[in-house]
Amino acid sequence: MLKVKETYCTISNLLPNTQYEFWVSALNASGISPPSERAVYVTAPSPPIIKSKKIRSCENAALVCWESGDVNPVDSYTVELSKLTDEENGNTITESIVGIPNCEALIHLQPAQSYRICVKALNLAGSSERSEPVLIHTTGTYFCLNEDTAHPLLAILDDGFTIACDELENLECDLPVYDNSFTRCIGILGSLIPFPGKHYWEVEAEEDTEYRIGVAFENTPRHGYLGANNSSWCMRHIITPSRHKYEFLHSGMTPDIRITVPPTKIGILLDYESYRLSFYNADIAQHLYTFNSHFQHYVHPCFALETPGTLKVHTGITVPPWTTLL
Repeated sequence: MLKVKETYCTISNLLPNTQYEFWVSALNASGISPPSERAVYVTAPSPPIIKSKKIRSCENAALVCWESGDVNPVDSYTVELSKLTDEENGNTITESIVGIPNCEALIHLQPAQSYRICVKALNLAGSSERSEPVLIHTTGTYFCLNEDTAHPLLAILDDGFTIACDELENLECDLPVYDNSFTRCIGILGSLIPFPGKHYWEVEAEEDTEYRIGVAFENTPRHGYLGANNSSWCMRHIITPSRHKYEFLHSGMTPDIRITVPPTKIGILLDYESYRLSFYNADIAQHLYTFNSHFQHYVHPCFALETPGTLKVHTGITVPPWTTLL
């Protein structure tokens, strides 16, 4: 309740996206008048917060996720895109997508471009301020590592794309385990790749590092090993007394393949439309192996270490032309 002498009043510090009722009474020496009719006002929402670690993109689309800062639900959201060029600073909105009911949007984009993307929330009072912008590049497929799936002995380094494990002796460790974490395989999933077409990324490993890399469904068992079931497809590298051994695992089956040049940068090509998952020695453009599988669902990239070491993931890479030469 505020007392003012004027016939107007400014009220501040109201909660965003909230409905208020206001009424006025007049006061003089004889007392207070009955209240006026009540007026209903709604405040505009607060700006959404884009989840930068949840963004996934490819050469022609991006999946952008955000969260609302409001307690009450908003009516809809608007995504604003600015295409960045050498001549422009990106402040000009080139496209708006309106009427989005949920906190995510699949946006179709042009390949080989850079975009600045913001989100606004709307209700009866109007629009919120723009969210903090994020940059998206459509040079290739981009995904992040899902920290909540990581085995407790696996660490994600500051760059967000390098996984490391210092020791594997205490697998029954007392470190916290999330409900979605791997518990036996020292593994982690990348975020889902929900776009049709071709997707390419690379994994860099030291020559003496033992690992498993590939793709897996969301429901792949967390208590088992990648490649040992019918919901994951993996390339495995182990070192035997006589040689570097490479296995290509799905449901635990592997062909007998000898690779003469041990790869330190492995290219992975996922082609949903051709039902193929291919592995390459990216340093010398050498095809290693291809799984032919009809993926019933979209998949996650997956990674695991079998000895102490590191794996570095490279995303946002254009599909190399030599991947078509099988």
